[in-house]
Amino acid sequence: MKNSSNKIIVFDNVSATYKNGVGIFDISFELGKSEFVFLMGPTGSGKSTILRSIYMDVFINKGKILYNGRNLSKIRKRQVPKLRRNIGMIFQDYKLLEDRTVYDNVALPLQIAGQKSNFIKKKVSEMLERVGILDKYNSQPSKLSGGERQRVSIARALVKSPDLILADEPTGNLDPIVADEIIDLLEELSNSVGTAILMSTHNFPLIRPRQKRFIEIDQGKQITHDI
Repeated sequence: MKNSSNKIIVFDNVSATYKNGVGIFDISFELGKSEFVFLMGPTGSGKSTILRSIYMDVFINKGKILYNGRNLSKIRKRQVPKLRRNIGMIFQDYKLLEDRTVYDNVALPLQIAGQKSNFIKKKVSEMLERVGILDKYNSQPSKLSGGERQRVSIARALVKSPDLILADEPTGNLDPIVADEIIDLLEELSNSVGTAILMSTHNFPLIRPRQKRFIEIDQGKQITHDI
C-alpha cells in the first residue's frame, strides 16, 4: 500500500456482505484530505454500504479501512461515538426533526457534544449564513423547499467542524437545477474549509461536467476510479 499519511480514508481490498449475500467485494481506493470524490453507480450497487462501513454502521468481513491512519476494525464499540464526532453525514431524505426549528436541527450535534449555549448560537448562525439560509433560522422544516431542507442538513453536518463528510445521494430528491446548486455548495465548502467529501450518486450526467475523480460501483464491485 502507498504511504497513507496524506489520506483521510484508505480502503484496502474491503468486502462487507449481508446475510442475503449482497454487499461490496474487494473495494480499494484512497480519499485525500480535503479531496472531493464521487461514488457513482446505480441504486443498490453498494455505494451506501461503503459509506456506512466508514461510519461503522456496517462491519466489514475482509480487508482493511483506515480513517486518518486508524484501522477501523480495531476500534472498540464504545469508541465509535467519539469517532463519529469528526464525520458529518448528509442524507437523501434529510433526516431532519420535523417538530424542531432549523436552528434546533443544526444545533443538535453541538448540544449532544456538551458545548456551551453561546458557542452553539454563534456556530449555528455562522453555518446557516454559510449555506445561505440564515433567514430560515426559526422556520420549521415543513415550511422549506427540498433545496432549503438539504442546506439545513449540510449545515448540521458541518457545524461540528468534521474532517470528513459522507453524503449519501444528497441530490436524489432534488430537481436538476437545485441539485447543481447543492453540489456547487459542497464544492465551495470543501475548498474553503478543507473538509474531505465522499458523495454517492446514481446520476452520472449531474457529475460529468465536474471533472472530479469518481469511483464507479456496480453490483458491489469496483469498475473504475477516474473520470
